[in-house]
Amino acid sequence: MNLDELWSTLFDFSDYGALVALLWNSILAGAVLGVLGGVIGYFVMARDLAFAVHGISELSFAGASAALLFGVNVVAGSIAGSLIAALVIGLLGARARDRNSIIGVLMPFGLGLGILFLALYPGRSSNKFGLLTGQIVAVDNPQLSSLIAVAAIVLIALIVVWRPLFFASVDEDVAAARGVPVRGLSIVFMVLLGLATAVSLHIVGALLVLALLVTPAAAALRVAASPVVVVALSVTFATVSTVGGILLALGSSVPISPYVTTISFAIYLVCRLIGRSRGRAAAVAPRTLQSTP
Repeated sequence: MNLDELWSTLFDFSDYGALVALLWNSILAGAVLGVLGGVIGYFVMARDLAFAVHGISELSFAGASAALLFGVNVVAGSIAGSLIAALVIGLLGARARDRNSIIGVLMPFGLGLGILFLALYPGRSSNKFGLLTGQIVAVDNPQLSSLIAVAAIVLIALIVVWRPLFFASVDEDVAAARGVPVRGLSIVFMVLLGLATAVSLHIVGALLVLALLVTPAAAALRVAASPVVVVALSVTFATVSTVGGILLALGSSVPISPYVTTISFAIYLVCRLIGRSRGRAAAVAPRTLQSTP
């Protein structure tokens, strides 16, 4: 297969304008998820919870699969699964070692349970595939309103607990000694992370939710140190990845996930190279000054 045949197989932009107008709510949903993922992703990295995101997504996938099987709202099912996982991790995983062990137990259980529900589901295979890898669907106004509502709840809650949560994330022991309710904040954040994971599942899928909640913040931390700048860059990277992936997927036969993950990974690589070049420049500068007569 030559490049022209491969291009015509993967992409068809003949009705692109009509598709953009038809799925405009999906694009808006992607933008909302980009903002949500970029903000909460900063705390995911600060609290070293990238592994927890994957664990929560597996239970979210199980909840969504169960909802699909029993004919109830898929988003509600994914939220229920995410909240169960978040509460279990938050209550039982106070220490990093315990948390990783619990996540390691939950992940295969959630994935196996989700696969079981999908195997029993008699409907279209595209619905099964979409839960794992994401899909472009027509998001109607009630669904978009629900997504915005959940995102607003998470963002407002993060703003309310921002200072103590940041303190506890930077130095948990000192924060606890100063009277900060570290354990309570941990549970609150895990619940918020569960909600963010659940609403992301519908767009990017259970297997690739890390590209939205982890990679943009990881990229931002490579080029900035100020929390405000890191959050702003993380939101920008997450929004570009999500909305850009949706816009590419609209004219393609490939699911959204490869585009979102590729854009996100490319941004991370660029930021890593920038961070490395800055580090080399900072290391060379003192030597240059010392050698100057």
